[in-house]
Amino acid sequence: MERRFSYRQAEKLASVFKKHRVKYLFIGKSGAIILGFPDTTQDVDVFVEKSRGNCRRLVRALENMGYPLTADDRKEMLRGKDFIQIRSGPFDIDLVFAPDDIKSFSDAKKRSLLIQGLPVCHIDDIIKSKEAAGRIKDRESLPRLRAFRNWLRKKG
Repeated sequence: MERRFSYRQAEKLASVFKKHRVKYLFIGKSGAIILGFPDTTQDVDVFVEKSRGNCRRLVRALENMGYPLTADDRKEMLRGKDFIQIRSGPFDIDLVFAPDDIKSFSDAKKRSLLIQGLPVCHIDDIIKSKEAAGRIKDRESLPRLRAFRNWLRKKG
């Protein structure tokens, strides 16, 4: 079981989510890494659209990937609990149904980028969410994320 985020995990998740038509975006540090941010993280962060049908498809997709979901896991996913951590299965996943300071999935989707087939939140949304969360680990990574955003703007 791999406990460090890798691009291969993102590709696997994207493949299964596509097959099950799950609407999602990579967010958090894993999203930033897909954008090219030179750092590491322990899990895959996924912003999932909070709709009944999408949540049902999400449960099926995760079970298809080999996640042994409990009845409570399924119940929380089906109601779109704001934040769910899954630590059993092929790799660790954080499911985010309501990221801090992002108004809606559809707004984030409009700003998102497709990086080699992987739907990723815009770096501004990733930063905004981390700023609003205010956790120590987020505050520590924010200067590097902002510098990365500045580099992306100059590059692009």
